[in-house]
Amino acid sequence: MKFRIRQEEELQIGLTPLIDVVFILLIFFMVTTTFDRTSELRIELPDATTQDKASSEQMLEIAIDAKGQFFVNQARVISSSPKALYLAISKVAGDNKEIPVVLKADAQTPHQYVVTAMDTIGRLGLTRLSIATNIAQ
Repeated sequence: MKFRIRQEEELQIGLTPLIDVVFILLIFFMVTTTFDRTSELRIELPDATTQDKASSEQMLEIAIDAKGQFFVNQARVISSSPKALYLAISKVAGDNKEIPVVLKADAQTPHQYVVTAMDTIGRLGLTRLSIATNIAQ
């Protein structure tokens, strides 16, 4: 009996299917990823210090009571409409877009009135907005 000696071939791992799978996974993750841009609202927050700042510059104060009535520099606005508030603020601010604005709202004020005031301030182009709060002790 004659035995033949077989020559063994080297085993190789095929990298082509592995590369294909990795490439498909890469495409899948690129397509399913969402790129989200968040918008930010720039608000200058008030300092919580016990000392009053001596300010020689003019300031615009908008107050809202619990019933939703607007006051611009302690003067009551005729109605609670955005148009009346716009006219009152533009009369006080004039052409000065850098005037600091302080928004004071009663704790019981409906949120819509605060949003209306902030929207009106934004439409006028005023950028220096502070929201007044009480300091918790």
